[in-house]
Amino acid sequence: MTGSFVLYCIVNVAVALLVSPLFMGLIKKVKAYAQRRRGPPLLQQYYSIAKLMRKERVYSSNASWIMRATPYVSIIAMVVAALFVPLAFVPSPVDGIGNVILFLYLLALARFFMALAGLDAGSTFGGMGSSREMSISAVIEPITVMVFTALAFILHTTNFHEMFRATAGTGFFMDPAFILISIPLFIVLITETARIPVDNPETHLELTMIHEAMILELSGSDLALMELSHAVKQTLLMGIFINLLVPWGLSSDATLVGIAVGALSFLVKGAVLAFAIGVVESSIAKLRLFNLPNVFMTAFFFSVLTLFLEVFK
Repeated sequence: MTGSFVLYCIVNVAVALLVSPLFMGLIKKVKAYAQRRRGPPLLQQYYSIAKLMRKERVYSSNASWIMRATPYVSIIAMVVAALFVPLAFVPSPVDGIGNVILFLYLLALARFFMALAGLDAGSTFGGMGSSREMSISAVIEPITVMVFTALAFILHTTNFHEMFRATAGTGFFMDPAFILISIPLFIVLITETARIPVDNPETHLELTMIHEAMILELSGSDLALMELSHAVKQTLLMGIFINLLVPWGLSSDATLVGIAVGALSFLVKGAVLAFAIGVVESSIAKLRLFNLPNVFMTAFFFSVLTLFLEVFK
């Protein structure tokens, strides 16, 4: 392990943890303006997480160690996953870090424990949310694998670091295959982060909530860790989307200037994507549960189409 990789670990995790609440706040601000409201302050997510970290944790009498362990499993899984997705600069390849399959397993691990936590308290809402989450996961996870398989075929590698190194400083985002794969990547981003039209992160209506239902029994610092891990997950998926398709500013050199430019460019590109997500959420309504497979099949179709283009070109 080289010194540049250690620097990458520190910088990448720090960027992911620091900017994630900002992107969540920006999406909420855009949605509020679209609804002719002022909305919460842009930095409200930081204040909320800091406030929750100081609050007491309360557990149901039915809860086991799963409820206590889930927030830590989630945040640790996301911090480790942050090492896989270069945000500010691309490090030299290190064995075992950056593998696409392992990255997807980390996301699945966090989802699995969150679903268990929803069931653990024995509440009706938690069980309903966990059931819906697993139903959606059973459909979207194979499609997610297909999407990243298509991405691996385009760049001829299953390692994120090699993918980012291949696209850093280039205009590959104009490639037809990249334009096609951007559609299923965006659908995966929306689905994995529980956003409209798949889920509504702003609601506590029992008929519609999925993600919120699973964390409804969590409180205090446990809830803060869950909120932060969810925000980091969104940032990492946004990083895959924007740093592969629009790699402007992403550096392959671990220099002070390269890191600063890479971090600033990611902040700008992430803000633009967060604005776009807010606009999309304000333009469409949440779909019924039985209509979601239509959206997922769109992602499947474009990922398979990309595979055919790459295999038979």
